[in-house]
Amino acid sequence: MQLGLYTFADVDPVRANTGEAPAERLKNLIEEIELADQVGLDVFGLGEHHRPDYAASAPAVILAAAATRTKQIRLSSAVTVLSSDDPVRVFQQYATLDLLSGGRAEIMAGRGSFIESFPLFGYALEDYDDLYAEKLDLLITLRDQVEVTWEGKMRPSIHGRGVYPRPLQDKLPIWIAVGGTPQSVARAGHLGLPLALAIIGGEPHRFAPLFALYRQAAERAGHNAATLPTSINVHGYVAETSQAAGDEWYGPQAEVMNRIGRERGWGPTNRAHFEAARSPRGAAFVGSPAEVVDKILANHALFKFDRFLIQMAIGLMPHHQIMKAIELFGTKVAPEVRKAVAAA
Repeated sequence: MQLGLYTFADVDPVRANTGEAPAERLKNLIEEIELADQVGLDVFGLGEHHRPDYAASAPAVILAAAATRTKQIRLSSAVTVLSSDDPVRVFQQYATLDLLSGGRAEIMAGRGSFIESFPLFGYALEDYDDLYAEKLDLLITLRDQVEVTWEGKMRPSIHGRGVYPRPLQDKLPIWIAVGGTPQSVARAGHLGLPLALAIIGGEPHRFAPLFALYRQAAERAGHNAATLPTSINVHGYVAETSQAAGDEWYGPQAEVMNRIGRERGWGPTNRAHFEAARSPRGAAFVGSPAEVVDKILANHALFKFDRFLIQMAIGLMPHHQIMKAIELFGTKVAPEVRKAVAAA
């Protein structure tokens, strides 16, 4: 069982027009990744956004900075919005990160839950699915071949060109991140790539059939599904007590969800919704160390995942609170989860 964190490096959108707020957030973020490494967590993922409320538009650059301050933790995108990027540059960036980190880089490729990168980089939204499928095919080819020959329609073809540098790892890990679309889940299984399933709302048990679909698709394509890693990526927070966890995390998280909800036409959230989400059947892993341990293990019994990533730094969380939550997650939650899974 691997346990880790991911974030989008939230900043105050009101202060985003100057470099001061992003500079402070990125300084704090490097400290958070460094602490995650020190307390024995396995993975840190960094998402890609191109909005004023997030500072991570270039995750590979930030992770490269973290690589020089860490020793063991794996460093991953979470996610790379592959549809609006160039797979050659993505591969080169993460191969470089792999070299700098001593073989700890990963790519988590996805279609993205926001669309701001498409007009920014000159792509049409009606090509959303075709762009992703073709660019994922190229990224896999780049991973598997040093000298690349590849034909495409959405991107210029490549004829016998070497792509460098090569990573330190024999094959740069590529995970497929999905938000619940069955076709995306089946594609990951068909390609034999590890699956990361984001569960940030509803009841987690309703997502269990997607893991079954993934494994069935893998077996039909000739892959051994038992050897393919899986992950669930969730929202949550750890504090010394359940009350403190709820009180500290609810406000910033609700502000973000309501802000995004206004953009997408969702109704407003409230404390009652939050308390339901962090109940044993809900999707928010918020509570004391013991509560979070119990919830992770309950979901592991349901999904049989190999990796669990939690997004705790949502909204304008005070840095000292996030640092304490990381410490508790690494020293109190992770050891108990690993011990229980090993015993089982």
